[in-house]
Amino acid sequence: MKFTTGIFDELALQVKKIAKVMDVINLSIGSPDLPPHPKIIEVLTREVQNPQNYGYTLNPGLEELREALVFWYRHKYRVFLEVNETIVLLGSQEGLAHLPLAIINPGELVMVPNPGYPIYEAAAKLAGAKIFYYPLTEENNFLLEIEKIPEEILKATKLIFLNYPNNPLTVLASYDFFEKMVFYAKKYEFIVVNDLAYGELTFDQAKSISLLEIPGAKDVALEFTSVSKSFNLAGIRLGFAAGNPKLISKLTLLKSNIDYGVFKPFQKAAIEAFKYRDIIISDLVKTYESRRKVLIDSLKKWGWEVKPPLSTMFLWAKLPSGFSDSKAFAFNLLSETGVAVTPGIGFGSLGEGYIRMALVADEEKLVEAAKRIGSYLQGRSIT
Repeated sequence: MKFTTGIFDELALQVKKIAKVMDVINLSIGSPDLPPHPKIIEVLTREVQNPQNYGYTLNPGLEELREALVFWYRHKYRVFLEVNETIVLLGSQEGLAHLPLAIINPGELVMVPNPGYPIYEAAAKLAGAKIFYYPLTEENNFLLEIEKIPEEILKATKLIFLNYPNNPLTVLASYDFFEKMVFYAKKYEFIVVNDLAYGELTFDQAKSISLLEIPGAKDVALEFTSVSKSFNLAGIRLGFAAGNPKLISKLTLLKSNIDYGVFKPFQKAAIEAFKYRDIIISDLVKTYESRRKVLIDSLKKWGWEVKPPLSTMFLWAKLPSGFSDSKAFAFNLLSETGVAVTPGIGFGSLGEGYIRMALVADEEKLVEAAKRIGSYLQGRSIT
């Protein structure tokens, strides 16, 4: 098993270095810059002050919180879950990392996206699995064409990771797509997992689809969600898995040997977040839609046209004409202008030729970032 330094760690070190000599506008990491709703902070403050809240909470998490998740699925996706089909996680990434350890034997095959968020590859490596990288390209609308995967790979596959709405690719999957995935999962007897972390962040009246909407999906599927991006609570590390109860039980059993649950005040804060979900999400989507427009319009003025994303909090942009090395572009841009973006190569070999920009700065800073980028592209010094 071999792990390399994550691109985010490399960028963070460079950002820290550059920040000593110039103002940095950091669009490289999808950490929300907006505060949580005041009601969430109020509950968190109250619960932290309760001395009875400092013991172990134990897995699978507070029943009241899991019931709130069940209600959210029913309200948003018309998916009907039982509480025993859910578990609270130390962030969805923690659950994604541990799931293969709970259900995969060393040497078995896991399919992960290329490009894809790094946790899927890392999770497979932690479990000692063999990895098949399935391609996501602009030509296939960044969707897995599972019918083109070789038969021998499908027969050997035990687990496949999906991520829709997709980070970094910003695309949505359709009902038909998920229906096909469930069909193949049953035919070839593998588990299908969807990372739904950005399910709430969709634009232009587009709607995300839950994998669990598909009839029979719970026979073969799990879905992971999070409060990080939906409620601006990235730092408290709280997420969920939902779906097949046997898989939930296996993940719960593994976690019982690793951790003792999420800090109770965090779970209480998440319960409050779900209560105000409609107001919070509506305002949040409007903010990101406005930021998206400002940054895209500003970049266009400097000759860089970027396709508007339908989901997530990112832009996935082809490198401007004349550039081909995404890592060199990102690190040179940071060094010369103080604008931090993520090179596409950090998400896999098929991410080369792209960069990802996070909409995690106010509109004034986004305009300034575009100005600096434009000056860089035109070879002018920043004044």
